[in-house]
Amino acid sequence: MKIAVVTGASSGLGREFVRQLALLDKQLDEIWVIARRRDRLEALRAHCRVPLRVLPLDLTAPGAADTLEAALKAAAPEVSILINAAGFGRMGDWQAVGRRESAAMIRLNCQAAVEVTQVCLPFMGRGSRVLEICSTSAFQPLPYLNVYAATKAFLYRYSRALHWELRPRGITVTAVCPYWIRDTEFIPTAAQSGQPVHHYPLASTARRVAFRALYDSRHEKAVSTPGPVCTVHRLAGKCLPSDAMMALWEGLRRL
Repeated sequence: MKIAVVTGASSGLGREFVRQLALLDKQLDEIWVIARRRDRLEALRAHCRVPLRVLPLDLTAPGAADTLEAALKAAAPEVSILINAAGFGRMGDWQAVGRRESAAMIRLNCQAAVEVTQVCLPFMGRGSRVLEICSTSAFQPLPYLNVYAATKAFLYRYSRALHWELRPRGITVTAVCPYWIRDTEFIPTAAQSGQPVHHYPLASTARRVAFRALYDSRHEKAVSTPGPVCTVHRLAGKCLPSDAMMALWEGLRRL
């Protein structure tokens, strides 16, 4: 049995990945969808021709990865695709984003992504693919998104190293680094702790990001920058020093 595992599947980019996998990948027997909200996961069934296995898990809770591991061992599937789309962010300075929210971001964006990946890898073989949903914020330090950007930098570096490690096994790991996505919950959720960013010009859509990310993964790319802004951002991050990038960010966010 070939399956896909998608975390953060109840909304936004994760939900769009589920829809596109169900539509485009004809070899999948099931899609395992993971998020906290069971009702939203169940609602996905109406949009998918591929059978779904609903796993309502809070990936930051102790034992969540163990529950997933036990389910995989019981079913013994081949994990054809893993998409780690679970994550959240908060905008604001160090005072606006407190230690509990900062710790929660680290647990979900970093620890949970690594744990889920570690759990799934023994069930993956040649031709399997991992998509770690990072962010264009991984390419530079971002004041007022400091912890979020740092978690995505961690995930980006982890993905790049894992891609290299798994090449001999024929497994592709793609770090997906999108720019702002206007039709997900990220922007309103991130802004709950403040509004240091006032405009989101050239923001993309979940549909476009998911489509391009899956395309890049199929073509075994180590990094997917699904849009012109994030592609330019990646190049700028390679050429300009961090202080220059932060100064540029400061000017743009004040517009």
